[in-house]
Amino acid sequence: MAAEPLDAYSQIVAGVAAELTPRVASLRVPHPGGRLRGEGLGSAVIYTPDGFLLTNAHVVGGSDQGVALFSDGTSAAFRVVGADPLSDLAVVRVDSATPNPATLGEADDLVVGQLVVAVGSPLGLTGSVTAGVVSALGRSLPTREGMNTRLVEDVIQTDAALNPGNSGGALADSRARIVGINTAVAGVGLGLAVPINATTRRIISALMRDGQVRRAYLGIVSVPFPLTEPLQRRFGRATGLRVAEVVPGAPADRAGLRRRDPLITAGGHPVARAQDLQKLMFSEAIGRPLAITVLRNGALVDVIAEPTALVAA
Repeated sequence: MAAEPLDAYSQIVAGVAAELTPRVASLRVPHPGGRLRGEGLGSAVIYTPDGFLLTNAHVVGGSDQGVALFSDGTSAAFRVVGADPLSDLAVVRVDSATPNPATLGEADDLVVGQLVVAVGSPLGLTGSVTAGVVSALGRSLPTREGMNTRLVEDVIQTDAALNPGNSGGALADSRARIVGINTAVAGVGLGLAVPINATTRRIISALMRDGQVRRAYLGIVSVPFPLTEPLQRRFGRATGLRVAEVVPGAPADRAGLRRRDPLITAGGHPVARAQDLQKLMFSEAIGRPLAITVLRNGALVDVIAEPTALVAA
């Protein structure tokens, strides 16, 4: 009797698994004392043909090296090129040959309910594959580096089952394009992934080039809020950002930004979500005037802030 053909859903998941399993490695990271654990502490995605892999900053922790194990049974030592705890992304590199890299997608094109597939190597179990849907978009993941805290915006929430060792592994769409790097298990049946988008691509490039990410600092905490109907008509969008807190003495404070100010534009660009502001806060903004437009008493007010360098403490 001929085998029953796979249904369409199974064909998609099986195809993604076949494409990505060779492109996801298991990482063994040293203890602080120097000995390697007997099992992988996380996963990593092959990013370039010359040995760069993407993973989570919390997977590599404070280590500067380790061992990557691939699905074909080979292994290679890796060194940590750079880690950015504020985005929970890290880049490592192996000096030996690797399988072909994965193809990156665009997380900003995802919609709730879309099929996604998680591929990782938890605890050294290569080719661990689960499937589910995008449960929510626009979630925030709090991260910390020293005394600095940051919200990783537009985090992808999925119901694809994730195990702790899946951290650093791939979250892919139905065409096997990487749309996120799995970063956290928030609870049973709930996982989070750092999105692959324009902002995180800049972070990855900075880590590969400089080993770190230099950020500009304004000194505000912002929160989303729904715009009233008149404001929606005026600005052509349904949501905006409001200043929830201004750090005393910070560039925003010196510029005259106030608590509860609705942010309209920054650097001439519309500000509708935290990512719109954070994507401007890279090294080129340090020490340069940044025009910010806010709405006060129904009038548009321009302030000029000069971001400083964000210093880890």
